[in-house]
Parts: sequence; C-alpha cells; structure tokens
Amino acid sequence: MAAASLQHRHRIDERMDDPSIDPREHDRALAGLERLNRWSRSHWLLWPWLVDEARTRNARGEALRVLDVATGSGDAPLALARRARAAGLSIEWTLADRSTHVLEVAARRAHEAGVAVRLVEADLFAGSIAAERHDVVTCSLFLHHCGELDAPRALRAMADAAEHAVLLTDLERSRPGLLLAWAGSRVLTRSPVVHFDAVASVRGAFTLDEARAIADSAGLAGARFERTWPARWRMCWRRA
Repeated sequence: MAAASLQHRHRIDERMDDPSIDPREHDRALAGLERLNRWSRSHWLLWPWLVDEARTRNARGEALRVLDVATGSGDAPLALARRARAAGLSIEWTLADRSTHVLEVAARRAHEAGVAVRLVEADLFAGSIAAERHDVVTCSLFLHHCGELDAPRALRAMADAAEHAVLLTDLERSRPGLLLAWAGSRVLTRSPVVHFDAVASVRGAFTLDEARAIADSAGLAGARFERTWPARWRMCWRRA
C-alpha cells in the first residue's frame, strides 16, 4: 500500500465482476459491500443535488424520473428512495444493470424496503441504457471499473440518457482512501471478495483531475466536481 504505487492508476478485474463467481459468495460480498457503503455514508453524496432536482420537478406537479445505472444490488438508490419518501418527494426510480443476479437482489431489497422500482437489464456500453430519457441519471461507484477509453463512453451514455442532469460519485485514488478501504473492509465484513475488491477499487480509481479530464473528453461541458469524505468525489452535469 505504498504511496508511490498510487501515482499511476492500476486497474485489475475485481472478483465481484467475475461472471463465474459463486452466487452465494456473490450475495455475501454484496451484503458486505452494502455495509461498507452505509458506514462511509456514500449513499448520501448525491442527495443534495437530487433533492434540488426533485423539488423543482415536484413544484410543477410532476414526479422526478431517475435512472440509476450500473446499480448493482441497488443499495444506493434504495437508500435515497427511502430518504426521499421520508421527505415527501415524488420520485420514480428505474434501476439498470447488466447482471441478472444483482437485479434479482435489488428487486428483493426493494420489496423488503417497500420501495417501488422498475428494473432494467441493460449494458451501459451496448447501445441505449433506457428505452427513453429520464430526467436525471445517477451512478455510484462504477467509473473506477472502466478503462481509460471506456470511462468517457460511460459518461457520454449517461448524458445521452439524461433529459436534464447526470449525478455521479466515485472513489478518489489516494493513500488515505486506500488505508480506509483496507481497514474498513476488514472491520465490516468477512467476505474475502470485498477485502480484495475494496483495495483494487481504490488502486483503479481516478483522481479528481483525471475525472475532470474524462468529463471534458466526453463532452460534458460545465460539469461540477467536488471532493467528499471519505476519499471520494462527486460530479453534477446539467444539460444546457
């Protein structure tokens, strides 16, 4: 975990992305990852911008239509959905992922939480990710999975699916982030998959300056970036 090793991005395939992973081990890893994200409060990083979008749309008597891409087991959008419901905001949620298994987990979690969602099996890089545009496209902790050429494509696909805004958050490659990922993953879960992936995710993450360059190359002019705790950044792009 030497600082020098973080000067340049080092991306490797994460174990949770392996299509041959045992479903029981996958579920165990998803549960551990959800605890890790809940502890780090990463669910709430997009809330300030999302609530502004929802209030603006609701003031016109319309529900805000949100598409969450690369949703995984849906823990981030489901946490936001519960908070939005408590705040009296009207939001319609669509969760998209290429994995049938994680969408099944997301469906179960949504049912348990009493949150109505629409599930879509779609690959971000295989054509349109939605049959129609949504008001807002959100994405949490996915960009670090992408290669340097795929990352701008991912942002462009999100922008193409967004009628108004793209809200995104991800890890920032840094020594504090690496230490937090290593320690937090071991304290909060016994899953060896999460132990491996948490560290690999930070090593493969983009710095804030790199993320800005990716947004520029994707044509997302005027995208706003902010650093957030713990060792993360968030982006808001609004269509002109």
